[in-house]
Order: sequence, then structure tokens, then C-alpha cells
Amino acid sequence: MGRGRHALALARAGFKTFGVDSRLDAVRDAVRTLAGEGLALRAWCADLTQMPLPPARFDLIVVTRYLQRDLFPSLREALAPAGVILYETFTVAQRALGRGPTSPDHLLEPGELRNRFDGFEVLFYEETTEPDAVARIAARRGSA
Repeated sequence: MGRGRHALALARAGFKTFGVDSRLDAVRDAVRTLAGEGLALRAWCADLTQMPLPPARFDLIVVTRYLQRDLFPSLREALAPAGVILYETFTVAQRALGRGPTSPDHLLEPGELRNRFDGFEVLFYEETTEPDAVARIAARRGSA
């Protein structure tokens, strides 16, 4: 859920939204904010490496500015048939910009994000260097 912006926006747009964050305060803040607007947010405070998402459950998964490579298999599996993942995070080219993450643990290699969703239908893919160096993908899981 991070700062919760995407979960909040999706809930406000009428989607049934489920947010996950390892920080209890982030979960509480997002739930409280939407409750104040008369909207519901299903939220879970969890470390997804210890408690993975349920398989084939979500029509849409959104991940932004976060990279934890050992979560890719469970993210792939958590998508329902024909579900879509939107994923954006920094690439190694971000180092040249002098801001943001610098650890290889938090930076994608060229083409890595596309490869992580091999076998999915890629709806959109790009790697940019301005204003930040990020890779973005929209990919659909097969329907069977």
C-alpha cells in the first residue's frame, strides 16, 4: 500500500480494493481516510514473504516504486485468470540521476521487468530515463 495513494484512488473510483502494507500505521491511515469518505478498504498488515497473497484472487494488482524480487512469483499467482498487473519501479539508470535508490536490490536491470512476466500478454511496456529511470509494464495473465 505504501503511501496508499493507489488504493485510495481505486476505492474512490468504485473498485473493491484490497491494500497490503507491512506498516500498521499505513494500513490504519488508509482505512480511516476512506471510512471518513463513506468508502470501504479491505486492508491487511502483512509481510508478503511470510504470508503470501491468495492465489488467483485479484483482477488487478498495482505495484509502484517498490522492488522485492522474491515477491514476483506470488504476485503472478495472485492474479485471477485474465487479471492485469500494473508495475512500475526504478531501473539501474536511476543511479545516474543522483537521487532515489542506489542499491542493486532496489533497481531493475534492463529488460528485467518484462522477463518477470514472461508468459503473460504484455499490454504495455517501457523503460524511461526522465524524469526518473523506471520500467513500467501492464501485463495480463492467461485466461486458463
